[in-house]
Amino acid sequence: MSRQRKIGCLSIILFPITIPLALFKLALSPRFWFQTMRFMIIIPLTLAYGAVKFIAISIVSIFKLLLSATPTAKRKISKKHFDSMDGHEFEHFCADVLRRNGFCRVEVTRGSGDNGIDILAEKAGNTYAIQCKCYSSNIGNKAIQEAYSGKDCYNRKIGAVLTNQYFTPAAKSAAQKLGVALWDRTYLEQMIGR
Repeated sequence: MSRQRKIGCLSIILFPITIPLALFKLALSPRFWFQTMRFMIIIPLTLAYGAVKFIAISIVSIFKLLLSATPTAKRKISKKHFDSMDGHEFEHFCADVLRRNGFCRVEVTRGSGDNGIDILAEKAGNTYAIQCKCYSSNIGNKAIQEAYSGKDCYNRKIGAVLTNQYFTPAAKSAAQKLGVALWDRTYLEQMIGR
C-alpha cells in the first residue's frame, strides 16, 4: 500500500476519534468557555433585554399618547387651585373641563394674534369661540366685545366668555344684546363637578 493511501485510511479511522479529543481539549480551555458563554448566553440575553426594553418603552409611550388624547380623569380641584393659575394654564384647564362636559374638537388657540379667542370647541352641532378670563375681579364689557368679534373671525356660531369670577351688570347687558354666552364661576364649578 502506498504511503498516501495509508495516511488516507488512517485519517478515516482516526477522524471520528480526533473530533471528540479536540472538543475535549477545547472544553478544558477558559477561552472556550468564555466564547461559549458569550455566544450562547450573554449575546442572547443582551438581545432579549433590548427587545424587552423596546417593548416596555413602546407600551409606556402608547399609554402616554392615549392619556393625552382622551379627557383626563375627574380630579378634585379647589377654588384656590384655578384662581391661582396664570392665563395660559387657565385656558388649558378650561379646555379640559369642556372636554369632560361633552365638547368635542376642543382646541386652545395660539397666544398672540388669537383675536381675543382662547378656545374653539363644538357641542351638539354648535360651534363655539370662547374667551377665558382668570381674574381676581369681575369681568367687564371688553371680554364680551372680544368674544363677539372673535367668533366671526373663526366663523363660529356662538361666542362665550368663561371666567373664574362673575360679570358686571354692564357686561351682562352687552352680552344679552350681542348674543354672547356668559359662563361665570358658578357655571365653571358646576362643570368641574360633573
